[in-house]
Amino acid sequence: MTPRKSLALEAPLTIYHAFEQKRLLLDALAECEELELDLAQVGEIDSAGLQLLLLLKREAQRGGKRVALIRHSQAVRATIEFCNLAAELGDPLVIPAAEAG
Repeated sequence: MTPRKSLALEAPLTIYHAFEQKRLLLDALAECEELELDLAQVGEIDSAGLQLLLLLKREAQRGGKRVALIRHSQAVRATIEFCNLAAELGDPLVIPAAEAG
């Protein structure tokens, strides 16, 4: 098992991709102690995608592992904020300077 692994998601985190994404995410978590999940290319996320992120965090905690969500896309940030889940997911939502206005 590797200590740290990085994974960049490119497919939408939606109900239409949830089955494949769940397997991909849980397999990646099983291979390491710390998973860094890059969300910069996620152009769409719905409640199924949020549930996958929450599941991944819960499974990591249960296994004594760590998941870091990084480089949140605008779609991911907006959905997390709309659902008031920033504290639950536990990762800072960094707003790029170009978007800050």
